[in-house]
Amino acid sequence: MARDNLRDRAVWQDVSGPKATTAEKTFYGVFQAAFENTEFRIRPKPDEFNNTYAKVVLTPEVLQQIHNPAEEIRRHGFNPDYAIDNTLTEKKLYVEVKRQDGWVEGGKRSDGRGNAHERSCKFFTPGLLSLLREKGGHPDTVIPFWTVFLGGITRDPCRVREVTFWYKGCEDHFFFWRNAQDELPLLQHFNEKLKGLLT
Repeated sequence: MARDNLRDRAVWQDVSGPKATTAEKTFYGVFQAAFENTEFRIRPKPDEFNNTYAKVVLTPEVLQQIHNPAEEIRRHGFNPDYAIDNTLTEKKLYVEVKRQDGWVEGGKRSDGRGNAHERSCKFFTPGLLSLLREKGGHPDTVIPFWTVFLGGITRDPCRVREVTFWYKGCEDHFFFWRNAQDELPLLQHFNEKLKGLLT
């Protein structure tokens, strides 16, 4: 990638980072208020997966082919944005909030750059699905996560088609929160399609 492109990318990330943080705080605030005086709670950055990858055992053959630092890798994992817990059943649903720009009226197709929506698909991998089910207290038939999209991506004709295709058969597990000022559709989606997984 050319130096100019890298410079532009760094600037774009500086702008998108604060927007993503604001989006997540808004999501958190909605559910924190909705869960008040109920058996449900929302936790930011759940830490139960902090060392997931550090515990992966590699074969001696693989270890011979990779860099093995002198100092043991003690912390290597991931953190979903949130966990929604039912304190009575101890079941958990893991949440990713992805804010991304998109191609909307008056813009150009390249405005839909970014790969937050692609990164959301990591939770469909066999290893993470199994682990999220185990930690969330779910059987193999349950998808134990929910991805909420915010920003221009929710109206981008290309990105909406991509996400809709990728999540085919799992439509309950993603939501395009097109108007972040209106919490009712978000809460309705959770109550109608996901809350029952935690009971």
